[in-house]
Amino acid sequence: MNEIQSYLKEHKNRMKEELFSLLRIPSISAKKEHQADITACAERWKELLLEAGADKAIVMPSTGNPIVYGEKLINPQAKTVLVYAHYDVMPAEPLNLWKSDPFEPEVRDGHLWARGADDDKGQSFIQVKAFEYLVKSKQLKNNVKFIFEGEEEIGSPSLEQFCEENKKLLEADIILVSDTSMLASDLPSLTTGLRGLAYWEIEVTGPNRDLHSGHFGGAVANPINELCKLISQIVDENGKITIPSFYDDVEDVPQLERDMIKEIPFNEEAYKQAIEVKALSGEKGYSTIERNSCRPSFDVCGIWGGYTEEGSKTVLPSKAYAKVSSRLVPAQDHNKIAQLFVDYIQQIAPETIQVKVTPMHGGQAYVCPIDLPAYKAAEKGFEKAFGKKPLPMRRGGSIPIIATFEKVLKLKTILMGFGLESNAIHSPNENFPIDMFYKGIEAVVEFHKAYAEMK
Repeated sequence: MNEIQSYLKEHKNRMKEELFSLLRIPSISAKKEHQADITACAERWKELLLEAGADKAIVMPSTGNPIVYGEKLINPQAKTVLVYAHYDVMPAEPLNLWKSDPFEPEVRDGHLWARGADDDKGQSFIQVKAFEYLVKSKQLKNNVKFIFEGEEEIGSPSLEQFCEENKKLLEADIILVSDTSMLASDLPSLTTGLRGLAYWEIEVTGPNRDLHSGHFGGAVANPINELCKLISQIVDENGKITIPSFYDDVEDVPQLERDMIKEIPFNEEAYKQAIEVKALSGEKGYSTIERNSCRPSFDVCGIWGGYTEEGSKTVLPSKAYAKVSSRLVPAQDHNKIAQLFVDYIQQIAPETIQVKVTPMHGGQAYVCPIDLPAYKAAEKGFEKAFGKKPLPMRRGGSIPIIATFEKVLKLKTILMGFGLESNAIHSPNENFPIDMFYKGIEAVVEFHKAYAEMK
């Protein structure tokens, strides 16, 4: 047992209660009724940063939810790492699918179960506890700053302005983020790219009120039927998105990178079994890993309208709604794509209905060079904690603010995540393996040590 592991064992119970105190707060940014919880979570993070050894930690206002800022400045001449995380979480619904209360954390079967256990309270806790160890053991050789926001799950609408207004405060050499995943618990990987995102809500209106389906069915367009027809025209039989000019800025995956992707250990049968599907689908001509990391995609995130309660009601509804999203790749601008989608839906919509498309939020894709000193330091951290060098790999998710950091703060970001696909982020029964907390903390400690020594 090394010094880090001894420290973690000694303080295990305290750290568990500290993390539980965060997970119990339902800091759901998507629901206005949780505004007080958002504030409470920000305040709790401020307390934990100070207890971990930060010289300064404050809750700062933004145009939206508050932002937690903390710092430990060792030496003006030393490198500075800016740690970014988010303290807001996704809604927990459907609640009936949870095996335990999503906001009353439990440890069972070697996992911690709660909303936010991985995304992102658990992973940001790894960062703070690694920092704590370095401070308490007097081994911290670089400056560390923290910026924790409460709007990531709704697209970080306030953070860009905050960064613009606080460039001096946020000056650093590199940004470090733990909000991504690895290939497997025994197969560490470093995220080298993230897809961008565009998100819309579609509202379809037919008659001016709900109608009797017997009296009007067959004579009046049904908004739900027509919405389904519209959505069915977005992706063709080969998995290609049909929006005109959608692919104008999509760059082909370089053959060198495609060859590297082929070398990634990937068991497609295990992948299907884990999510209980018989077959996979997607864009023709690309592998599963390429489809969910290097290529754009389109998905319906939710659809509703008409009568959905118990029993039957023969109604032709007045309205139908859908929330849809597209994952984007480098060089695709989310604002441009948002407008292309609006124009296309209006173009193909029949005169029998009225269609309103509202862009909601979006973000740019991001690519991290693998020759950065900080990337090399992250590699060393993973090697020390996991016993093997991490594979570089693009991931299919989006963290919109990462591209914004590059634009506003002129900083690259190292995506040093410890999540697993089985952790069920954004889903019922979100969880995080307990042993991954300890390995993650050790990896981050070693990152700071290695990075501080690099020229």
